[in-house]
Amino acid sequence: MIQPQTLLNVADNSGAQKLMCIRIIGTGNHRYAHLGNVIVAVIKEAVPNMPLERSEIIRAVIVRTCKELKRDNGLIIRYDDNAAVIIDQEGNPKGTRIFGAIARELRQLNFTKIVSLAPEVL
Repeated sequence: MIQPQTLLNVADNSGAQKLMCIRIIGTGNHRYAHLGNVIVAVIKEAVPNMPLERSEIIRAVIVRTCKELKRDNGLIIRYDDNAAVIIDQEGNPKGTRIFGAIARELRQLNFTKIVSLAPEVL
């Protein structure tokens, strides 16, 4: 469960390393964001000499959460960290590589570009 002020790792090579969630998009007045939700975040740590800089406000989609995800078939998935992938306004990732495993549920949410770049889909 991701809420405002939550720190997230970045799971792509866009140049950012840590994000802080500011707002959850598209959930009305919900408090928490889950896997596949789009958030507005600020970059807290960034790699030098990259296009994205510290304190820049961006959009990101959540690809891993520490809170478990229960599927319809009874399978429970839980990750070790909270991670997001930085996206543009159209929903395409800004980075060219995705690091770590991501959940299969992103395919139903029309993030197929992220799913195709990921090394492992659970």
